[in-house]
Amino acid sequence: MLVGLFIFKDYGVSWDESIDRVNGMVNAKYMLGQVAPTWVAEQPVFANVPEFYGHPEIDHGVLFHLPLAFVEVLGGGIDSRTYYLLRHFCIFLTFMLGAWSLYNLGRIRFNSWKLGLLASALLVLSPRIFADAFYNGKDLVFMAFFTVAIYTLVRLLQRPTLGRAVLHGLATAAATDMRILGCLLFALSVGMLALEALFGPAEKKYRLLLLRVFLVYCVATCIFTIIGWPFLWEAPFANFAQAFDNMRQYAWAGSLLYLGEVVQGTNLPWHYTPVWIAISTPVTYTLAFVVGALTYVYSLLRGGIIRPLRTVEGRLDLLFSGWFIIPILMVVVLHSVIYDGWRHLYFVYPAMLLLAVRGIHAVWQVSRPHVAAQRLALVLGFLLIAEAGYTLGRMVKSHPHQQVYYSFLSADSAERLFERDYWGLSFRRGLEWLLANDSSDSIAVDCGQFLILLENNLSILKPEDRSRLKISTDRKGYYFAGYRTHPEAYPDTLGNEVYTVKSNGIKLLSVYHRW
Repeated sequence: MLVGLFIFKDYGVSWDESIDRVNGMVNAKYMLGQVAPTWVAEQPVFANVPEFYGHPEIDHGVLFHLPLAFVEVLGGGIDSRTYYLLRHFCIFLTFMLGAWSLYNLGRIRFNSWKLGLLASALLVLSPRIFADAFYNGKDLVFMAFFTVAIYTLVRLLQRPTLGRAVLHGLATAAATDMRILGCLLFALSVGMLALEALFGPAEKKYRLLLLRVFLVYCVATCIFTIIGWPFLWEAPFANFAQAFDNMRQYAWAGSLLYLGEVVQGTNLPWHYTPVWIAISTPVTYTLAFVVGALTYVYSLLRGGIIRPLRTVEGRLDLLFSGWFIIPILMVVVLHSVIYDGWRHLYFVYPAMLLLAVRGIHAVWQVSRPHVAAQRLALVLGFLLIAEAGYTLGRMVKSHPHQQVYYSFLSADSAERLFERDYWGLSFRRGLEWLLANDSSDSIAVDCGQFLILLENNLSILKPEDRSRLKISTDRKGYYFAGYRTHPEAYPDTLGNEVYTVKSNGIKLLSVYHRW
């Protein structure tokens, strides 16, 4: 938390943030227009805000963006730098809420605050997740909300009460109102409550309580989901079905650099997600996860599927396994479109870490009766700690570009095979370098067809600095060249390369001076 307070101002503005800002304002205008249409029409802050109907993003959840939009409305409009710094701080706070929930899940499952703390520590020491926790107001916020909802589900299973059912319904709705995939929480909750009825206490009174809890949860989820998603207000069920269908049929036609080839977003191979998980997660975390998954499968094969379900720990292992594997299988089987690494599936990462901690715990438990095995377990534990420390060092060195982290690839291999700074955050560093090294009152900048990357990162600079930088498509000035799907060097015809942004040896941005 203290680190975040000191560094949240350091990150650039990602590709989608300006889109999210507009979408938040569109929904705020619509909501306020339902109760005070005349007042809304008179507010200058809404003058250039598109109308709700016809806006292409209205079927996207806006629960996180709305409070920030209301801040703008109450302030009569705020400077873009103030807005994005506030936004980045709020994203980080939400991430911390998710880390706290993950700690509690680990504490409950393993009956140890130490292992709970280990799970949350591994989350924080995951470079790409850590970086996204400051600017990714979609995937990281959804990951945090999803983790909170899993925690409220576990608390509900621990002690079923109507109050906890309402709270879990609120948490489920919050995740769904961020991304419609939050409805997976409803399926997981129904399944876990059914298992509790089958394998929990056999008293009829307890099962009747579970039934009441389930009904209250369903009602609370529906009510809170509708309240937090303006798109559902006029036709809740029809619009929800439409949003789900839009998500299912989503076809992003952009290009990606994957394994050294430029491929279409609609034509990704099945192994896209597993490969990205492997190359962007510290190696020992992945190995611990594999051990945890294998020990869980072994427990099922040894004792049958039913036997583990008779224990609370066994049912929680099933919950965490389903949390991890079901979304990934859905992507593979349904050929869903994901891009920019595996960010759309980041919400399964906490489950992966819980299974990794299960693997660490299992190795220690098995090794306890044998001195030699204990020594081996200690060696493996030392390797985990050593890589976590090495990862922390890499995170500090690459700040604020931890989002371009590859666990075991060399810089040359990463540049040749995969996308680099797909968020465009390095553009901020390039702009700041220009301001410090060119004393001109007016500095012309360009980046070809992706001007939004310059516009977004200009918006987080101080007003007096923004006034010196002018986006111009004229031949003269400075040209910003990114490497999202461009592994090769740029031609000399762009001008002289005067500055580069690198992270752990990986080139993210080149700034050329054109005469």
